[in-house]
Amino acid sequence: MPTTSTKVGEGLAKLLGIKLDQHHPNDEALTRGESAYSIETAHSYNDSEPTTTEWLRELLPDGRGVLSYGQSLFPFTRWILRYNLTWFTGDLVAGITVGAVVVPQSMAYARLAELPVEFGLYSSFMGVLIYWIFATSKDITIGPVAVMSTLVGNIVLRVQAERPDIPAWQVASCLAVVAGGIITFFGLIRCGWIVEFIPLTAICAFMTGSAINIAAGQAPGMLGISSRLFNTRASCYKVIINTLKYLGHTNIDAAIGLTALTVLYVWRFGCNYMAKKKPQHAKKFFFVATLRTTFILLFYTMISWLVQRHRRSDPSFRVLGTVPRGFQHVQVPVVNGELITLFAGELPAAVIVLLIEHIAIAKSFGRINNYTINPSQELVAIGVTNLLGPFLGGYPSTGSFSRTAIKSKAGVRTPFAGIITAIVVLLAIYALPAVFFYIPQAALSAVIIHAVLDLITPPNTVYQFWRVNPIEVIIYFAGVLVTIFSSIENGIYASIGISIAVLLFRVVKARGHFVGKVKIHSVIGDHFMEDKARSADAQKLYDEDVAVRNTFLPVDHNDGTNPDLHIESPYPGVFIYRFSEGFNYPNANHYLDYLSEYIFQHTRRTNPHTFGKTGDRPWNNPGPRRGKSEEDRSDMPTLKAIILDFSSVNNVDITSIQILIDVRNQMQRYAAPDTVQWHLACVNNRWTKRALASAGFGYPTQHGEELHRWKPIFSVAEIGGATSAAEQAEREANRELHSRGNDEESITKLPSREQHPATGSSSSSEDNLEKSITRSKAYRAAPKKVLVSSLNRPFFHLDLTSALQAAIANIEDDRAAGRTHSTSGPSEPPAAEERGE
Repeated sequence: MPTTSTKVGEGLAKLLGIKLDQHHPNDEALTRGESAYSIETAHSYNDSEPTTTEWLRELLPDGRGVLSYGQSLFPFTRWILRYNLTWFTGDLVAGITVGAVVVPQSMAYARLAELPVEFGLYSSFMGVLIYWIFATSKDITIGPVAVMSTLVGNIVLRVQAERPDIPAWQVASCLAVVAGGIITFFGLIRCGWIVEFIPLTAICAFMTGSAINIAAGQAPGMLGISSRLFNTRASCYKVIINTLKYLGHTNIDAAIGLTALTVLYVWRFGCNYMAKKKPQHAKKFFFVATLRTTFILLFYTMISWLVQRHRRSDPSFRVLGTVPRGFQHVQVPVVNGELITLFAGELPAAVIVLLIEHIAIAKSFGRINNYTINPSQELVAIGVTNLLGPFLGGYPSTGSFSRTAIKSKAGVRTPFAGIITAIVVLLAIYALPAVFFYIPQAALSAVIIHAVLDLITPPNTVYQFWRVNPIEVIIYFAGVLVTIFSSIENGIYASIGISIAVLLFRVVKARGHFVGKVKIHSVIGDHFMEDKARSADAQKLYDEDVAVRNTFLPVDHNDGTNPDLHIESPYPGVFIYRFSEGFNYPNANHYLDYLSEYIFQHTRRTNPHTFGKTGDRPWNNPGPRRGKSEEDRSDMPTLKAIILDFSSVNNVDITSIQILIDVRNQMQRYAAPDTVQWHLACVNNRWTKRALASAGFGYPTQHGEELHRWKPIFSVAEIGGATSAAEQAEREANRELHSRGNDEESITKLPSREQHPATGSSSSSEDNLEKSITRSKAYRAAPKKVLVSSLNRPFFHLDLTSALQAAIANIEDDRAAGRTHSTSGPSEPPAAEERGE
């Protein structure tokens, strides 16, 4: 009995002129199908359409979902109560190791950001202190990174060029708060999937180009060339040219910088070599290699102190200078519209850099160490870190590749290792500023160059990219070249923009494939599995799997199948069309234009006298020239049915459905006065099925106003499954049939599932099916059988085989009943190819 809400809805629809279920055939039509299965044999099943209420319930969280969302914001609550001594030991070692690396790196990166070095320490402290609360990765270390620092430095210089009265740290703090707020918002609404639009190729291009750009910019400082001679933040190629031009202006700083860089590389290569030679001591060599940056800086700081301790006012080479002790810039960051306007143009690039570097690193190490990160929660972690960091003087920070790799190899167990690193940084802020004064700037430049050159994508990786997809290598080099000859920001936009353009081109130009049926035989050893002479193992395998089976392959062989294999249409006038990708508004026209063109080329009109005279013909099909006859196409079949394979389609939209309706009407006019049956296979999404059904698909096409019987073929499965009595009896029957030496068609399955109705055989008819069921002990002993798919939409099929069976059965039924107006062309389907011949 209809509910009150249903009555109200129907009344409102009637008032507004909305026709409910206008495309659905009436119940009488749907009950006129000839099904061999009765309620005693199989349970009927009608699936229900998804509703808007159901969609809203899936979209909006319930009380449990809200609670789960709140818990997901603080992942540490899931493991902190189980924290133990073993975990603490691993975290302690990893935290101290990373702390020894982050201190010198953060000071060096602060110089890239055009900030005093203490701001790098503040940023490192806040990054490692806050991240562990929101982390879903145990390996990530948040703090200053080379690329982001360079970008911040560029923004600071541009802002100060317009407003020199604004301090650099104020610009950096405001940028961190704004970018952090944006990222936090995306994380809170769980939009971490946005980073999936940035492909690996774009990330590699961005990292490689940025590394070259940063290394080129630091080379003059390492060589002692004064930055007053030329702009070290110009385009990379200009910096390289000017560095070579002014090589004669090097000084004693070059001795420190070049030797420091050389020792760093020799140290690392030596440790890696020894680790391979003595794998039992690999862990020790790893820690020795990890601390090379700290040791080098301490060594050159000691030399600097010995040389310059009595001449602080006039040092022999450039040193870091005074570093204030403690947190000297604790205040509320200045955020206002005027300041934001000054760097608004660079804000998208800053947000992208914060996102892609962190998420790419987190995912990579998650796969390496066998855990999964939550991208949305990682956005929250980055965002909150950048929101709170400026209150202590921090500037934009994100995940660091080098420090994350060190932390992972050091044996970190939980994100709590960040607290240990924070303590190390805190000690450096309060205990070591006096030592920092003597750090040579050339040595810091060498440290930066050594760190960023590791970000360059190795040639072998680029070659592997080429093997996988050559066009992406072009995108990679495009991004790198734009970064070198323009700027890091333009390199980011170029690589991402080209990648998205290629993606859209592929989507728009997606083309489906027409497939045909081929019989496949399985071969074991030197004989067919269905041969009489089979071993016991082969017999067992044959019982479990089908040795002779039909498969559907593209007729154009573009999937790499043997071109000598002859694949034909499975039945005259029946076409199986497989979508290669999604089916949405960008590619719907391209898909269906190819479908129409192919069908017109391989069929003929049902009524050859559709155009009685030349004036009746449409302008785009004017026919042959005067004095010439129409092309003879009598050997071609007429269009009978189209089967669409939706296995690669998840969602459809209004545009794609409308275009499909237009093509259906076009094909109906082409095949008139016959009807074209549209069968749909492998529709796996309920909303897609609802959309197609609302457009009239999934139901038999009626012949005018007259209702007639149609022949459905349903897929039926037993509740008992592989262990049921039916399956056991079927295997025994197969053995018995095989032992009698029957032909290959009779040994594949019992008649209830075996026969392919392409030959119009009676295996699809009700009589043979009922006889098979009656004779089989299995069907009398087994549980009831159930329909796999719905009865109320009979032209939605489980797979291509059932769709093809239904299409051919109805064609043969129409032909027998005389409802087919033209039967010219091959009257029987081509024989199935044996052995894939």
